[in-house]
Amino acid sequence: MRMNTRTQLSRLGLFDAKVPRYTSYPTAPHFGAAVTGGDFASWIRGLPENGTISLYLHVPFCRKLCWFCACRTQGTATMSPVAAYVETLKAELDMLATHLPAGTRLSRLHWGGGTPTLLTPELMQGLIDKVRQVAPFAEGAEFSVEIDPNEIDEARLDVLAGGGMNRASIGVQDFDEQIQEAIGRPQGFEITRRAVEMIRARGVASLNADILYGLPHQTRARITETVQKLLSFAPDRVALYGYAHVPWMAKRQQLIPSDALPTPPERLELFETARRLFAWDGYAEIGIDHFAAPDDGLAIARKTGRLRRNFQGYTDDGAEVLIGLGASSISRFPQGYAQNAPATSAYTAAIREGSFATTRGHAFAGDDLLRARMIEMLMCDFRIHSDELVADYGADPSELAALYARTNARFEGLLEVTGEGLYIPASARPLTRMIAREFDAYDMSKARHSSAV
Repeated sequence: MRMNTRTQLSRLGLFDAKVPRYTSYPTAPHFGAAVTGGDFASWIRGLPENGTISLYLHVPFCRKLCWFCACRTQGTATMSPVAAYVETLKAELDMLATHLPAGTRLSRLHWGGGTPTLLTPELMQGLIDKVRQVAPFAEGAEFSVEIDPNEIDEARLDVLAGGGMNRASIGVQDFDEQIQEAIGRPQGFEITRRAVEMIRARGVASLNADILYGLPHQTRARITETVQKLLSFAPDRVALYGYAHVPWMAKRQQLIPSDALPTPPERLELFETARRLFAWDGYAEIGIDHFAAPDDGLAIARKTGRLRRNFQGYTDDGAEVLIGLGASSISRFPQGYAQNAPATSAYTAAIREGSFATTRGHAFAGDDLLRARMIEMLMCDFRIHSDELVADYGADPSELAALYARTNARFEGLLEVTGEGLYIPASARPLTRMIAREFDAYDMSKARHSSAV
């Protein structure tokens, strides 16, 4: 990156800003207790018959807790709490089935965590069977599972592939041993390669991989080696996430040596190094932090203007409804968001009593949907199309123009403002989350977010 550009980015506050990742709008810190399980049930019943939904199942257990992770997870040395949790998930699925309109099908099914591959083959099969009883897959549906290479074997992959898994997502983080030790995630290259080989051998069509930049002891040379090793697997998609150091929220991150973390300018250099490597290998850049092979669904969605963003990041899923089941899971409906109780105990208690476990959420009001769409456009396409906002949300063209002008002035004229809308050129894209914040009407003074870079 040229020094004058980096200086300008610094002057604009990139290296100091803490901003949301905008996988939702409003963001989760603004959810409240006004949304209840009754709202969740009503929103489900209000879905159209013969429609499609996306379904997410959260498994909040890990054999060993990684220090870098800020997800809602818990460690377990035995399978008994996991088996009990799966029974609760199945009960929640039964409750969902009683409310879903006739003919509902799944466009996407995703298992996340935690470590969903911690489940035994029998538990996996029982959960797959239950999901199929609730709703069949739509044509072209995608069933994806987050796979920990340290926690997978032939038997479990046989069940997943036999159950329809056609996309696997592996967590890599970084292949450097010193970095792995510093973040509490030992995972050798050979272990990962073996997992990839087992996945491919079962005809699973697509492979995702996640890596992190901004980790302790990470350098440009080390991230280059990790990316090159990752590219040897020929993944269809890669998520290049910035490590979010939030020890006030994830206490386990206090075990990570903060003095070994790269500075914000160094984080940007790490990202740019990895980004160039993926681009040189022919991957399309998807939004702010994803990369996809040219024939992957994300790359096609980006070209055709169908790219969307949700709690799993970027997606080509066209379903308007995402239903999240399990502790802490978040659902999105046309009416708003609903989140289950974060604690496994509270979630389990609610389901056992025959009630949905929703404890908080947000019902859309005012200009929420308009602002949500503007932010999603920026995060997906780096461009806001005014015509769509006027046609779909009744936006006032003069108010949009004034908002664009104020935002462009805030960023020293780096943006392109025309009669068609607003555009973020490549040189300003590191600022995307900060630019999106300018369209956020909610107070951020009490919410603590991760670094903008």
